Amino acid sequence: MKLLQALFFPPEQPGGVSSMIPYLQDRFQSSRWDMDMFWLPKRIRNKGQEEPVFHTFDWKEYEQSPIVRKYIQTYLDYIWWIRLRIHKRYDLIHAHHPIAGLAMKTVFPDTPLIQTIHSSYERELILNGKIEENGLEHRFLVSLYRELEYVSDKLLTVSRSFAGYLSAYVESPEAIGIIRNGFDEKRFKPVPHENEVPQLVTVCRLVPAKGLDILLKACAELKNKGYDYVLHIIGDGPSRQELEGMAKELGIYQETIFYGYTLHPEEFMPFFDIFVLPSRAEAFGSVFAEAALSCLAIVGSDVGGIAEQIENGVNGLLVPPEDDKALCEALEKVISDPLYRYELARTAWDKAKKQYSLSKSVNELKKLYLKYQS
Repeated sequence: MKLLQALFFPPEQPGGVSSMIPYLQDRFQSSRWDMDMFWLPKRIRNKGQEEPVFHTFDWKEYEQSPIVRKYIQTYLDYIWWIRLRIHKRYDLIHAHHPIAGLAMKTVFPDTPLIQTIHSSYERELILNGKIEENGLEHRFLVSLYRELEYVSDKLLTVSRSFAGYLSAYVESPEAIGIIRNGFDEKRFKPVPHENEVPQLVTVCRLVPAKGLDILLKACAELKNKGYDYVLHIIGDGPSRQELEGMAKELGIYQETIFYGYTLHPEEFMPFFDIFVLPSRAEAFGSVFAEAALSCLAIVGSDVGGIAEQIENGVNGLLVPPEDDKALCEALEKVISDPLYRYELARTAWDKAKKQYSLSKSVNELKKLYLKYQS
C-alpha cells in the first residue's frame, strides 16, 4: 500500500505532529507498506495562482482580512508545490494540517484522504491576541472544519476534548475518530539522578497561549516563600523579550534560564525533576507525554488534552488555568516532597508507556489504513 503523510511544517519542526510522524516510517517500511512524507518548504511564497474552490462556504466573505488572504495564498502555494513535485500515485493520503488536506484533495480528488486535526489555529490566534473571537478570521477558520469533513474520507483528532470542540463545526461529530499521538520509547531514556536544588523545566513556543506569565508569577511566589529552584524555559517565540523582562521585574531572573529554540529537548529532559506548563488551551499536549516518558513529575493546567493525560494526584497535578496561586501550591507539593514527586513521575511514566507508545498508534493507524486498500 502506497501511503503519503502530508505535513505542513518540516518534520524536524517541534510540536505534536513532529513528535510522531517522522518516526512512523521505520514502522511502515516493509513489502506491504510504502510510505512517503511531503511538506511545504518555507521558501515557497506567492507561487500558487489558481482560483481556490470550497464546497461548503464562500471564502470571499472573508477575503478583506489580511490573515485570511495569507492563509488562502499558502493553500494555493501548497497546491503549486504538489503539482510541481509529486509525480506518483498513492493509495491513501493522510494529512496532518488543514492546508495540506485541502490542497491534496484538490490535486488528487480520487485518492482517499484521512485528515487529522492536531490543534486549533483560531484558538491560538485568539489567545495570542492576533484575532478577535467571532471576528472575520475566526469565522473563516472554523468554517474550514466543515470543509475538511466534506472532502475527507475520515476525520481524526488527538483527544476526546478536541473532538468535542470540533463537534460544534461539523455535521457528523459522532464520526470523528480519535488516535492519540504516539511516541517512540527509544527516544526517551530516564536517568536516575539527585538534584540538590529542584530543577523545573517547560518546553513550548513562547506565546501567550502557553501561560508562561502565570508560571513566572507562580515561581516568584515560590521564591517569596523561601523555596530554592531553577526554572529552565526551552523554546523561542515572540513573547521571549516580554517574558525575560517579566522575570527581571518579579526578581526571579537569576533562577530562570531561557534557552531559546532546541531541536531535541528530550535528550536532556530526563535530568530535570518537574515539568510544568500552564497552557490556556491544548488539543493534546504532546510535551506532557514526552515529559512523562522522561520520568518527570508533571504539572499542567486543567484544559483540553492535558486533563486527559493527567489524573490529578495520581500521575501528576492539575491546576485551574490562569491561577498562579494554585500553580504555586502545586509546585510546592512536588518541590517539598521528593518521594511524592518520584511517585507521581513513576506513575506518569507507566501510563505514558501503555497509552502513548508509538506501537499502539501505529497499530491503530494500520487498521484504519487497510480499510481503504483497493
